[in-house]
Amino acid sequence: MLSLDNTLRPVGPGRDELVPSRYALRVGEIDVLVVSDGVLTIPPVTIATNAASDDLATWLDQMFLPHDAIGWALNVLVVRSGDRYILIDAGLGEEFPGFPRAGQLPRRLEAAGIDLASVTDVVLTHMHMDHVGGLLADGVKERLRPDLRIHVAASEVKFWTAPDFSRTSMPSAVPDRLRATATRFLNEYHKHLRMFDEEHEVAPGVLVRRTGGHTPGHSVVYLASGGERLTFAGDTMFQVGFEHPDWHNGFEHYPDEAARVRVGMMQELAANRGLLVATHMPFPSVGRVGVDGKQFRWVPAFWEY
Repeated sequence: MLSLDNTLRPVGPGRDELVPSRYALRVGEIDVLVVSDGVLTIPPVTIATNAASDDLATWLDQMFLPHDAIGWALNVLVVRSGDRYILIDAGLGEEFPGFPRAGQLPRRLEAAGIDLASVTDVVLTHMHMDHVGGLLADGVKERLRPDLRIHVAASEVKFWTAPDFSRTSMPSAVPDRLRATATRFLNEYHKHLRMFDEEHEVAPGVLVRRTGGHTPGHSVVYLASGGERLTFAGDTMFQVGFEHPDWHNGFEHYPDEAARVRVGMMQELAANRGLLVATHMPFPSVGRVGVDGKQFRWVPAFWEY
């Protein structure tokens, strides 16, 4: 039986993959695998709802991005710390026909030689459908351990019992899909939830901490081992946020608070020089935060291959 012990061994691409959509690294004694769940397509205005249209157009041109629709990466992590095998977020799943390029996680885990039965823990940064949907894909729950622990902030679970979309600016069909997916997830996995208030150590060197902002219970995962650090920022960080951290994302339920969290996190990462991975940064999304005065910049890490 294949297991997470195979994640750092070279294996061939899975079916329908031009290249393996995964990237392995180590943080001290912790093994980390960044896995692409694919790409969402969104209207560019969604990433800058409070920006002037000319300013957004200028940024898109500078980044060589189209003005009608842009690709939005979906990254998740698989982490091994001691005898614990941890999936951090779970991607979109397969039931959303409007996003045919996403929902790849089950196939890509299989291509990486990862047996879902080996996963002891799941950490959810929050409960938007592109972070929990992979757990609802056909055949996934049946392959997971009966004693699986799913770690999520208590305030996140509470929020999705009666979610507030009044401050968001999403495509019109999205709120109903988010609500329905969160409800289904809670119904199917409520016995597996291990809720925390502000922070929780999932395994040695693996800490999850609530930040709020994007959603009330949005959380960030910190890996630390042997003097090395990696932060999985979930939906705190976006590509546009380095140059324009004050620009609001339409999926943020509390955009002013999300912007404050974003700036604080970039200041922290610039100071500690730790690695950063974020859900919607271009794959493999491994890099650092530089700072020049009041201007932040993304510094991609050198790929080891």
